[in-house]
Amino acid sequence: MASQKGKYRKLLGNTAVFGVGQFLGKLIGFLLVIIYTHHMTEEEQSTASLVYQTVNLLVPLVTFSMRDAVIRFTMDGGYDRRKVYTAANAALFLGMGTLAVASPLISLNDEIGNYAVLLYVYCYFCCFRDIASNFTRARGMVKLFMVDGVVTAVNQLLLNILLIVVFKLAVIGYILSFIISDIISLLWLYFLGGLGKYADTRFFDGKLFKEMISFSVWLIPTYILWWVTSSSDQWFIVKMIDRSTNGIYSIGYKLPTLLLFVTTMFYQAWQMSSIEERNSSGLGRFYQTVFGTYSSIIFIGAAGLIMLVKPLTLILTGDGSDGKLFYTAYKFTPILIISMVFQCFCQFLSSVYTTRKRSINSLATALVAALTNILLNLLMIPHFGVWGAAIATAASYMVCYFVRLHDVWRFIPFRVNNVRFAINTGVIIIMAFIAAKEPPLTLLWQLLLFLMVAVVNFGSVIKTVKRLLNKRR
Repeated sequence: MASQKGKYRKLLGNTAVFGVGQFLGKLIGFLLVIIYTHHMTEEEQSTASLVYQTVNLLVPLVTFSMRDAVIRFTMDGGYDRRKVYTAANAALFLGMGTLAVASPLISLNDEIGNYAVLLYVYCYFCCFRDIASNFTRARGMVKLFMVDGVVTAVNQLLLNILLIVVFKLAVIGYILSFIISDIISLLWLYFLGGLGKYADTRFFDGKLFKEMISFSVWLIPTYILWWVTSSSDQWFIVKMIDRSTNGIYSIGYKLPTLLLFVTTMFYQAWQMSSIEERNSSGLGRFYQTVFGTYSSIIFIGAAGLIMLVKPLTLILTGDGSDGKLFYTAYKFTPILIISMVFQCFCQFLSSVYTTRKRSINSLATALVAALTNILLNLLMIPHFGVWGAAIATAASYMVCYFVRLHDVWRFIPFRVNNVRFAINTGVIIIMAFIAAKEPPLTLLWQLLLFLMVAVVNFGSVIKTVKRLLNKRR
């Protein structure tokens, strides 16, 4: 059990390591967006995005959500790591066999059916890499995990330049870049992470396999429901509007992922810390302190992104002089930024369920979000078009956050500054409205509101920084 001082220092250290990898990966990710918007049509970008979202749906299904089980059981200390990794891979082989039988159904889909074989191969290597990289992280090899992420991102950039820019392969090149980069990553982790000594049929333990499945099985529908909340809107847009509009909408998601840079680098470290401190008497206080600072940073980042959304979008997409309309995404992107804010908060709260092994609660709250999203998409897209889809997504994550916040108190009670939270939420909603309407002096209004968010949250950040630097507890 880490000391009061040590647990904050460890969280900060791991966050810093993950942050380096996330920063470099995100920088490369935006270079990829420039490639996509300049060398693919709106329809091609729509298809590529749908393939990507489909694989995101299939991975938790095929792996039986073993990613979380691998982290939880590897870090527990009471299990043989060789048996944990072997059990995870056994589940994956079972899942891939099932997908092979069902994959012909993908070819029947009008939007992505032509890429069914490539999609299967993409999913195959993505799943094995997902298990391997998270097993590496759970073993405490965070630097190798970080470097692997950077190397994979660099490979994707180089492969996209080669396959999309040089060879003009468009969607096929997009998929191949993921397949090849995942293969390279697997080889990298196998040799440098010593994975060969962990995966062997001799280490298969049927009892442990069942225990891991029992833990992760509830996460399978949970991931599906999260996919519905975060990605189904693109399918609604394709079917209810058109592919070209969805191509623009998918670009609107790119800037909000900058918030994922913050939350992913933090959550990877936080997930490890919350599990390590699961039996600490001060766990509630730990959650309270960390969430206060985390939410402050997220709100400041969101306000800054909304303020700069138009120039950043133009940098990524161009001004439309080439006849493409990707740049128009800047108008509804602020709403997607708000949805990403609440997605980050929902993810943070999910760590309570992981720590307490309450997968069923994660499922129930994700169901609330998914049903809200489907209902609002059906009601709003016919009347408000792409705006309706964006609002539906943001509203779904908001509902899930408030439901989860109430629910997790039963397992790890901690306080949230609701007044500050309400002020922050109200301000970024106003900023999103201003970005869409573009009244006179838009930039000035956005700057003033951004400063307001910064002032409201500055104290919380500084307080925790002092704690992390060991100047006070």
